[in-house]
Amino acid sequence: MKITIAGTGYVGLSLAALFSERHQVIALDIIEEKVNKINKRISPIVDAEIERFFKEKELNLKATLSKEEAYTGRDLIVIATPTNYDEKQNYFDTSSVEDAIETALRYNPDAMIFIKSTIPVGYTESVRKKYGHDRIYFSPEFLREGKALYDNLHPSRIVVGDEGEDGKTFANLLKEASLDENTPVLFTQSTEAEAIKLFANTYLALRVSYFNELDTYAETKGLDTSALIQGICLDPRIGFFYNNPSFGYGGYCLPKDTKQLLANYRDVPENLIKAIVESNRTRKDYISDQIIARNPKCVGVYRLTMKSDSDNFRASAIQGIMKRIKAKGIPCIVYEPTLKDPDFFRSPVINDLDEFKKKADLIITNRYNSDLDDVVDKVYTRDIFKRD
Repeated sequence: MKITIAGTGYVGLSLAALFSERHQVIALDIIEEKVNKINKRISPIVDAEIERFFKEKELNLKATLSKEEAYTGRDLIVIATPTNYDEKQNYFDTSSVEDAIETALRYNPDAMIFIKSTIPVGYTESVRKKYGHDRIYFSPEFLREGKALYDNLHPSRIVVGDEGEDGKTFANLLKEASLDENTPVLFTQSTEAEAIKLFANTYLALRVSYFNELDTYAETKGLDTSALIQGICLDPRIGFFYNNPSFGYGGYCLPKDTKQLLANYRDVPENLIKAIVESNRTRKDYISDQIIARNPKCVGVYRLTMKSDSDNFRASAIQGIMKRIKAKGIPCIVYEPTLKDPDFFRSPVINDLDEFKKKADLIITNRYNSDLDDVVDKVYTRDIFKRD
């Protein structure tokens, strides 16, 4: 098939690598540097499987800045552009998705379009009516940053928001690329698929919040967080996974998806969804208070990224901590090797690790690293199990 992927973030680039092993793929982006890197088979994001594919596989993949080239004469268009949450509008900013749809239909009026960007419940149905085009569908992604291609090769499930032939075609593309034989496939309407995505991420946020609130209680009362979690998670109904305390849930998906789901509840009774959003705010307040109570003269922020093996720090929880402690007049310095700028929101970036350790009298880190073993006495983290 001739496939176009609009957007080369971790969702789009992983799909481009996945599909181009068997099909002709064009990846469209608006950033020239990313396009050039992809064409040189250099991954613009940190993802071990994408880097391996680029090095080892014969991929029929071309990146371009040209919308005309990307959309003309293609069998399938996949939209994976970013949809950030607009706090003022209380809604996802879906302008990049609509721009992609409008442009695609201009060059390819009969296009089969699958949206992979995260969108509000009911959005796909609204754009089908807006553009008078009934071949627009939604298929949620369930990918981890830094492991996006791995998760496409070993999907937990494939959910496609169409029960007709187009849906089967798209599901088969994903399934033929899977290395697992018995991947569950679920066909729904696009509106149900949109809800599945938001509810799934909100449940994950709930689980993070639960263990964070447990940790808040244990630290406040002088209890052993590790013992509590192990005793609870040995119950097979709960399971020993996704249970490591942190400074709060963050990253690109969970904060915005929980807020969007809450917005979708505007006319629906609820208590829990709002509590999940508010719990994350409370956790950041608590962590900040713990840091401020130590009266540090200079706080060193070790890594802005959310987790190991990732270069993404969009909406990372530690940034919320930084804002709170800086508001109290406590200066911060940052160690973040992926940052080339000399400062981050007016905090100096010091990427000489030894100098960073000397200047900070308290170091905070969402996820512990052995780099800090020699200064462990001045490290504050809630990373109990030393893993993501």
